[in-house]
Amino acid sequence: MIDIDPNATGLPGIEQLRVIVGAVMTIGLILSVLALIVAAIAWGFGANSSNPHLSSRGKLGVLVSCGAAIVCGAAVTLVNFFWGVGQTV
Repeated sequence: MIDIDPNATGLPGIEQLRVIVGAVMTIGLILSVLALIVAAIAWGFGANSSNPHLSSRGKLGVLVSCGAAIVCGAAVTLVNFFWGVGQTV
């Protein structure tokens, strides 16, 4: 029986890579908030100017930015969940 687990000290630079991934996640969350603000403004302009195209694009932008924030926030949990599922196969 072969039992292999992730090794946090096996390669040089693993800790720096963790810092970089954390920074990228932070940037993703900040950009999600920025996209949410821009999409909400577009949604508001579209609704107040009777422009259904701009309003629907704003709504879609709000949903996409919220989805991106969910993925950025849950990335580690998702990877750990699927790692656990893969270990049971």
